[in-house]
Amino acid sequence: MTSEPSERQSRWGIRNWESGIAPSAETLGEGTEMMTKRILGGWKGLVAAVLAILALVLISPAPLRAGKKKADASSSLTSGPPPRVVFDTAKIVWPSPPEIPRIAFQNLFTGEKIDPSLFEKKTRKQTWMDRLAGALPADAEQVQNLPFQLIHTYGVGLDSKGRIYAADQGVAAVFVFDPENKSHVELIGNGRQANFSRIAGLALDDDDRLFVVDADQHHVVVFTPQRVVDATFGGSVLVRPSGVAIDHENRFVYVADAGNDAVDVFDADNFKLLRQIGKPSRKHDQTAPGCFAIPEGVAVDHDGNVYVTDTFNDRVEIFDADGEFVSTFGQNGDGPANFERPKGIAIDCDGHIWVVDAVQQRVKVYNKQGRLLIYFGGQGSYPGQFMGPWGIAIGPSNQVVVSETYPGRVQLFRYITDAEAADLKARREGAAPAKPPAPATQPGPNGSASISSPTPVQVAAQ
Repeated sequence: MTSEPSERQSRWGIRNWESGIAPSAETLGEGTEMMTKRILGGWKGLVAAVLAILALVLISPAPLRAGKKKADASSSLTSGPPPRVVFDTAKIVWPSPPEIPRIAFQNLFTGEKIDPSLFEKKTRKQTWMDRLAGALPADAEQVQNLPFQLIHTYGVGLDSKGRIYAADQGVAAVFVFDPENKSHVELIGNGRQANFSRIAGLALDDDDRLFVVDADQHHVVVFTPQRVVDATFGGSVLVRPSGVAIDHENRFVYVADAGNDAVDVFDADNFKLLRQIGKPSRKHDQTAPGCFAIPEGVAVDHDGNVYVTDTFNDRVEIFDADGEFVSTFGQNGDGPANFERPKGIAIDCDGHIWVVDAVQQRVKVYNKQGRLLIYFGGQGSYPGQFMGPWGIAIGPSNQVVVSETYPGRVQLFRYITDAEAADLKARREGAAPAKPPAPATQPGPNGSASISSPTPVQVAAQ
């Protein structure tokens, strides 16, 4: 007797397959028909879903693109270049108006003129004949022709024609800039006239001979006005020379030896060592007056007095023309009148002492008694601001040149003398021109100089 299959068994035919009992033909046909209908129904649903997605994609691209445009617009506003600041450099003066100006910004120099065409992509390919002839590829020619730029600039000086000399350690060369023709730049050294290792300070005498200090080679190189090496000296004495200054009247060359804590005095004509100022030492721990701990800068005034930046003691020491100690001023501190690693030093025609403070990124001007008269600078890349200032020099026409080491740059200022300031004041007040002040080498009334009271940097923007 055969049992009738249940409705579930006859519908799917599953139970019979699992139990090993062969379903009847009628049951099998019915189950197959039902399964076919469900499969077809599933395919219809899948096709409908795909069609719906396609329709959604075709309908929605415009809003998506609009949203993308808005996102691009907003991102361009936030990621674009910052607004450009335009300076009227003629208005960059210290102190700021309405005070009588005493220092005026003039110009800045960064290296040889850059030709934009050097950076255009060359399309000509190198042929086998070019390779056979040893011709350089176009890219190699571009690299060889790239202009030299200042990288780490240290000593600076000016010659009798107002040209600026800047010793750059990164390029191992002395750059010569002409303020009257900024695009004209010359290089001394760099494997041409001489081979330098690590140049530091430099100075020029009244005959435009150039003295360049090489710290690694422990000597000073002397160039003629035609930029030919004339002599080298100091190799047997100097340890790590830094700054250099020339006494034109007494014919002395002063070299600050930072590695030996002394200032060496040479004859300016035969370059023989005459004497040493300070107590030579390589420990850099001397604090007594007249001694040094890493002296970096040296300068000479019209009377032959010698000024030395005693860098690790954060002070300036003054000696007479015979090398005898006179006085000292300065101490460590973050205030404007204090020092934090003084480096370059120079004396102007009125006897004021200009000192570069490397940590505070400022140039400070003092009288001989050590009273701060004015200062300018501060960290930054705008004109009148500094990034690692080191060297300073004052020219015969009251040009003031300051070098920066990170990145290399040279800034040119003009010192407005006491006589010029008095004349400006008289004109402003509608009076007759004032009588010229006392000679430049003498202090003003009560021993004070006539530059205005301490004034911070002011950069005027248009």
